[in-house]
Amino acid sequence: MEVKKRLESLDILRGMDLFLLLVAGPLIHTFLSVNQSPVWDGVRRQVTHVSWEGFVLWDIIMPLFMFMSGATIPFSMAKYREGERPGKSFHLKLLKRFALLFFLGWIVQGNLLNLDFKQFHPFANTLQAIAVGYVFAALVFVYLGKKGSWIFGSVCFGLYILAFVLFGHMNLDPQGNIAMVIDKAVLGSHRDGVIWNPDGSWAWNEGYQYTWILSSLNFIVTVMLGCYAGTVLKDESRPKSFRGLLLAATGVTLILFGLGLGSWFPIIKKIWSSSMTLYSGGICCMALAIVYLLVDVKGWGRKSLGWLKYFGMNSIAAYTIGEVINFSSVSKSLLHGFSNITGDYFQLIVTLGNVTILFLIMMIMYKREIFLKA
Repeated sequence: MEVKKRLESLDILRGMDLFLLLVAGPLIHTFLSVNQSPVWDGVRRQVTHVSWEGFVLWDIIMPLFMFMSGATIPFSMAKYREGERPGKSFHLKLLKRFALLFFLGWIVQGNLLNLDFKQFHPFANTLQAIAVGYVFAALVFVYLGKKGSWIFGSVCFGLYILAFVLFGHMNLDPQGNIAMVIDKAVLGSHRDGVIWNPDGSWAWNEGYQYTWILSSLNFIVTVMLGCYAGTVLKDESRPKSFRGLLLAATGVTLILFGLGLGSWFPIIKKIWSSSMTLYSGGICCMALAIVYLLVDVKGWGRKSLGWLKYFGMNSIAAYTIGEVINFSSVSKSLLHGFSNITGDYFQLIVTLGNVTILFLIMMIMYKREIFLKA
């Protein structure tokens, strides 16, 4: 996406999302781990994924990350809608993005660095969900146009529901639903969450409830909703304020439809249920609309929130570094003296050191214009 065409709201909102996950989250979780007072139970609920049905603040991080990847498509690929034919370089770029995101997903959560094939998880990470959603959304945007995009997205959405209707809609057991059955059948012992025993045998971990293969249909829908949002905000034939309000209205509509559908097909993030797809997509639309109206329309926060671009413009690098590298050895080496005066809260000091190192890395990369582009 050309710099002159970038929307600051896209980078700032994506930065907020990654900052919450990689900086604020670890600090909050560490604080809560050493402070068990019930006073903080409300906060604890919001930063802990729901066990099955329901939705809290922490559950929006992954959908928003995926949604924002789609929001960039109308800006970076506008030339193809304007008449330029996609050539070999376009398809190679998509293939490169897909491969890189899957590879990084293997590093982050696929156990690739364990160098033990039996523990390898081929499909188990947010980056891989983005890879699937982005590639399909981009191809649809370029080749099918607006009407085709709506049809394709509706088909993906409908096929997911149809799978549950045909193979037991009312079976929403975490281990027995059709999405989990498919994952177990296809991924087998390489499904994330499998427990390996010392004798070489393995068993399903009943506590692992996330699904990936069938859920990919709604991963695509989430990214396509982001693509729709980007299309709305890029439409220069309408006033900026109208674009923001239209996106906000779309968000409210999606939330209401999600809640309505949820009475029949509950909001369950771990299987990326259809109601969750609409509900989270609505929240994402609302969030982007608000930031767009404040930053790109009103001009508020461009300087005060500009530091969020450290994460927002290098989100894949931030996510990979933050999830893979543990800076505790460095933090403990430099800050060990505080253990004598902070007691149980020393771990909070260590976590603060860890996230500070990550923040400095992202700041330096931004200042030196070092961006990981997939």
